[in-house]
Amino acid sequence: MAKLILVVDDEKSVCEALKDVLEESGYSVVTATSGREALEKVNLIRPHAVLLDIRMPEMDGIKVLQVLREKYPGVPVILMTAYSDTQTTINAMRHGAFEYIVKPINLDELLSTLEKATTVTEPLVTVGKGEVAPRPGTLIGCSPAMQEVYKTIGRIADSDVTVLIQGESGTGKELVAEAIHYNSPRQGRPFVKIDCTAIPENLLESELFGHEKGAFTGAHTRKLGKFELADGGTVFLDEIGDISPALQAKLLRFLQEKAFERVGGTETRRVDVRIIAATNKDLEERVKSGLFREDLYYRLNVVEIRLPPLRERKEDVMLLVDYFVSLSNRKFGKQVTGLTRSVADILLQYNWPGNVRELRNVCERAVLMARGNVITPESLPEYLLRAVRSRSETWHPAEDKRVLPLKEMVAEMERSAILRALEEHRGNKTAVARALGMSRTTLYAKMKELGIADPENDKDHHELKKVFGGIERA
Repeated sequence: MAKLILVVDDEKSVCEALKDVLEESGYSVVTATSGREALEKVNLIRPHAVLLDIRMPEMDGIKVLQVLREKYPGVPVILMTAYSDTQTTINAMRHGAFEYIVKPINLDELLSTLEKATTVTEPLVTVGKGEVAPRPGTLIGCSPAMQEVYKTIGRIADSDVTVLIQGESGTGKELVAEAIHYNSPRQGRPFVKIDCTAIPENLLESELFGHEKGAFTGAHTRKLGKFELADGGTVFLDEIGDISPALQAKLLRFLQEKAFERVGGTETRRVDVRIIAATNKDLEERVKSGLFREDLYYRLNVVEIRLPPLRERKEDVMLLVDYFVSLSNRKFGKQVTGLTRSVADILLQYNWPGNVRELRNVCERAVLMARGNVITPESLPEYLLRAVRSRSETWHPAEDKRVLPLKEMVAEMERSAILRALEEHRGNKTAVARALGMSRTTLYAKMKELGIADPENDKDHHELKKVFGGIERA
């Protein structure tokens, strides 16, 4: 059955010319010569797409677009005009236009745009309709692995037992710590988080235990540490695997006695706090290699919670997408309510090296880039589309004979490794180069060769952060 297009232009000759061209291309076409007539016809025929001129008397295209977006959000609208200017283009996209075409119209561009627009009226996956208010410790997922996590949280929440949460970066370790705290008798007391990798090693002891005035250069006043500030509550020590041996010894004493001295002080202080620690490192391996104290490991690991990576719980992906799209709608004032089946397939095929945090950032970007109220493949970041194409082309040679050249396959693997290392080390290129076994100079050259944004200098840094996190943690 031919897809139905409504062409709206106050010049009848333009309507007729477009009607002839589109019908030759296999579309069914209805025309209207005013904004009011267009709204009446949309109500009657519900077209697959509307091709709408901007400059019309009485009711211009932008006003028609606003009404269509409100009353018929599922109908994609393509605006056309002979008078292109920056502000008009911005307004058109702000009000939810699917695309914006400048006259004289390029036929190939028009047909390509219509083909994309009419796909969004095909069966959609409904998302983002939930009324959500983000709250601490919200965990999403129905997979068996996540059900086990929920059960463990329920069993230990009422106790003061020390918990070690292990999992890859971005899996939601902080959310699990919050869920434990806010379901415990300590929920009315402070939840204090310390990112052990974000604080310089020489300042971390002071951050944890506080310091007295004059304890070191720059200590002009007494400062209370996180343990004192959290008295009665919970302290979450994130990335515990990276602390120094000296600090490991002091933390062990604190866990044993709940006692400490401020830096530069002599008075022993005691507090009542629960300790929850997390790491993306393999602490058992670090113990074996002598990088982490065995006695501290066992003190922390009274109860262990292992969070599975997102690639091992693909059944949770669409639940998370629905939740994150709802959050993004609320955050950005959008009304995205669906995504095409092809987008769902892409999201399910991708391996999510950045885990839940990466998925959240991709959903936020997709909501912002969505055309109208539907997320299409064009709304997704290019790196994700490339990765899925690469998987489908190289992992299933029996089903698909298109195999990437070896050079491209190697480049894709290198790019993935560098992006993951940048995300894990929060853009610290010295640490990234060390982790990848190369010099900073080689790393810069590789980033340039592979088209990876430089977090310090590249103008696309803001876009990179939105994808890999670093501002909000999922």
